[in-house]
Amino acid sequence: MGYTRADWSAHYTDGRGFLQLGDVERRLLAERTPAPAGGRALDVCCGTGEMVSYLASLGYTVDGMDFAEGALERARTEHADVEGARWLCLDVEHDDLADLAEDGYDLIVIRLAVAFVRDRARVLRRLASRLREDGALVVITPVTEHTPEERRRIALDEDELDALVDGFVTCERFDAKGLAVLFLRGSGGSFSAREKPRPEPQAVFGTAVVVTDASGRVLLGRSTRNMWELPGGRMETGEAAPAAAVRELAEESGLTAREEDAHVVTVLHDDRLDVRRVTAVVRVTGWTGELGLPEPHRFLRWEWHDLHTLATLGKLFAPSAQALTAVWPGVLPGLPSVHSYVCATAVPPVPGEPVEAGRLRERMADAVIGKGWAPSPRVRAALREVPRHRFVPEAPLETAYHDDLAVVTVRESPTTALSSVSAAWLQADMIEQLRPEQGATVLEVGSGGYNAELLAHVLGPRGRVVTVDIDPYVVHRTRRLCAEAGSGRVTAVLGDGALGAPAHVPTSGFDGVLVTHNASDIAPAWREQLAEGARLVVPLEMGGHTRSLTLVRHGDVLTTENWTYCGFVRDRGVAARTAPAVRLADGEVTVRWEDGVPGDTAGLEEALRGPRYELATGLVVPGMFSFETLQVYAATTLPGYCRLTAPEGSALVARQQTIAMLADGSLAYLAHTRIKDGPTPADRRYEFSVHAYGPAAAGLAERFAACVRDWDRHVRESGYPPMTVHPAGTPDGLLPAGDVLDKPSARLVFHWPGRAPAGAQDLLSAGGQHA
Repeated sequence: MGYTRADWSAHYTDGRGFLQLGDVERRLLAERTPAPAGGRALDVCCGTGEMVSYLASLGYTVDGMDFAEGALERARTEHADVEGARWLCLDVEHDDLADLAEDGYDLIVIRLAVAFVRDRARVLRRLASRLREDGALVVITPVTEHTPEERRRIALDEDELDALVDGFVTCERFDAKGLAVLFLRGSGGSFSAREKPRPEPQAVFGTAVVVTDASGRVLLGRSTRNMWELPGGRMETGEAAPAAAVRELAEESGLTAREEDAHVVTVLHDDRLDVRRVTAVVRVTGWTGELGLPEPHRFLRWEWHDLHTLATLGKLFAPSAQALTAVWPGVLPGLPSVHSYVCATAVPPVPGEPVEAGRLRERMADAVIGKGWAPSPRVRAALREVPRHRFVPEAPLETAYHDDLAVVTVRESPTTALSSVSAAWLQADMIEQLRPEQGATVLEVGSGGYNAELLAHVLGPRGRVVTVDIDPYVVHRTRRLCAEAGSGRVTAVLGDGALGAPAHVPTSGFDGVLVTHNASDIAPAWREQLAEGARLVVPLEMGGHTRSLTLVRHGDVLTTENWTYCGFVRDRGVAARTAPAVRLADGEVTVRWEDGVPGDTAGLEEALRGPRYELATGLVVPGMFSFETLQVYAATTLPGYCRLTAPEGSALVARQQTIAMLADGSLAYLAHTRIKDGPTPADRRYEFSVHAYGPAAAGLAERFAACVRDWDRHVRESGYPPMTVHPAGTPDGLLPAGDVLDKPSARLVFHWPGRAPAGAQDLLSAGGQHA
C-alpha cells in the first residue's frame, strides 16, 4: 500500500477504517481462547479498538497497540467505556516494546495487518515470546484466493500462510468468510534442515551469503520451495567466492555490496546424495540499497530475522543452516556435522543491534552497579558498552541481559553445563578484584567471549587479553563471536587452562590471571605465569564449597585479598578430578569427600539402620541468615569432614545436601529446625542441630556442635579469614600457623580467629582425610 506512519494516522483521522469484526471471528475467539482468571490480551495494530472492546467483553484485560496516533485517538474516544484498556502507540516491527505487560499475555491478536509487515516471521516470534504458558497467538488475514485482484496486496497466498505458521508447535486454521484465522501455540518452536533435489554437478561449488541489518538481524528469503534460505548460489567459471557472493546478493535481494566488504569465513564440505557440495560462507560487512524481489520465481519474500529465533523458524535449507552456525556457533543446535575449513582472512567487526538491547544493557548495568559490584568507572563503562547479547546469540535479549543469570552455551546433558557466560554481577566483581591497569595483559582461563571483551574494554586500546580453553568448539565460538562484535584485542587459544598460556606470557608475566571455572586445585602455572604483585582471581573449591578468591603473588606464596560466594562450571583439564563418593543405605545416602580419599565407612550400613541421635547446638538464626563461612570453616577445621546428599523426603537425612563428618564407624551431619514461624523469612527463626548415627554418635555430634559454636563465637561476625597458598611439598615447618588443607599442587593455610596458633594444624594429623 506504500503508507507511512503519518499516512495511516491520517487514514483513521479522516474517519476511515477496516472490515468490521465478524460473527464467525467472534465465535472462534470465544470458543478457542476463553479468558482465564486474570487473563490479559494484546491487540496488535488495533486500529480504532473494536477487537479490544470485544476481548474485554470476554473477560480479558486488554492492551491495544498501534503505530498510528490517529487510530488511537479514535479508539480512546469510541471505547472510553472499556475498563482496564491501555492504548499504546508502538510500532511492532521497529520500536522497543518495553511498555507491554511485563508478565506477558494469554492471548495476542493481529488482525488484517500481517500483510503489511515486512519481517513477518520475526514479528510473530517477537510477539510469541510475550505469551504466557498455554497462550495463543491469533493471526487473522485475508486470503488471496478470496480477495479481488485489485486488493490482493492486503492478502496472503498459501505459500505465505505456510511461512507464517512454520516452526510453531501447533496451528489450527479456520475460515471466517474468506479470512484465514490461525491459532498458533508453542512459541518455542523448532527448526529442521531441509534439502532440495539432487544438485546439478556444475552447481556444487557455491556461496552462502550472511548479511545483517542495522539491528543485527540476518537476511533470509522464503523460497518457492517453502523453506528459509540465505542469499547465495553457484560460483561461475573463474569467479572468486566474494565476487559470487556480491553478485548473488544483488541478483536475489536487490542489495548491493562491494567485494572488499565480502569476507570468506569458512568453507563447508558435505555430500548431497552422490554429489560433493562445497559452500563458501561469505560474511558481508556492509551494503546499500533496498530489499526487492528480483527473482520472484525463486523467492516469495525476504525478511530480517533475530538470531535467537532462528531455531524456531521451521524449515531451513541445510547449507544455509550450516552457514549460520559457522558465523554464530550455537544458534542452530543439533545440526549434522560437516567438514569445515576455517579461513585465515580477518573479518572486521560488524555493528548493529536492536533498539531494546541498549535499554536492557543499561538496566543490567544499573542493577549490577546498584548492588555494589562495579564501583570503578571503567568496569561500569564496560557493562554499559560491551554488547553481551552478541556473545550469546542463541538467547533472547531479556535472558542475555539479566544481571543474575548465567547463560549456558554448551551442555553435556540437559542438566549438566560444560560452558556458560557467567552472571554479569559476578563477572564485574571478578574484574574489579583483578584491579587491571590500562594497557595490561591478562590471562583468562575458560573462554566464552563476553568476559574477555569486558576485560579488553577495561584494559583500554593498549591492553590485551589471552583467553584459553580446552574445548575446540568453545575456542572456535569465542573467536567467531569476538570477530563479529569484539575489540580485536582478545586472543583465543586452544589448550589446557591448567597449563596457562605458555606461548603468550609477557616477559614479566601476566598482569592478572582470571579463572572462569570451578577449580579443585591451584595450578602452578597460574602462579608461575603471574607477575610479581599481580592478582589471580580463581573460583576455588574447598571441601566442595566454591568461593572466588583474589590471590596476590609474593614470590612462591599467594595471599588472599578477597572472598566472593559463587558457582561455576567445573574444570575439564588435567587438573579436573572426580570427588570420591560412597553410596549407603541402598543408595539413599551418598557420602562425598571433595578434598581427599574416602574415609572408612565400615559399619555405617548397620549404623544407618539404627536410632538417630539429635543434639541442639543452641544457635538460633533468622530465615534470611547466611552461613556461607560456616561451610568453609567446617571443611578446613573439622576432622573427618565430608558432604551428604539424599533424595527429597529421605527418612535418614533431613536435608537433601548438607555438611557432615565421619569417624569411628559413625556419621554426623548438620541440620536445622524451624522453631518460630512468621509471615516473611526474616521473621522466622531456625536452630542448628546435629543428627548422628552409629556407636560414637553422641561424641561425634558434640564435636560437630562445638565446631558450630566456635564458628558462631569467633567467625560469624568477622567473615572469611586470611589465607595463604604455598607450593605443594612445602614442609610443615615452613608453613605459618593455621589449619592446612592440602591440594595436589598447593597447601592452603587458613588463619581462622579463635584457633590455636601454635603451628600448622594439619587435618590429616588430626584424624581427617585429604589428598
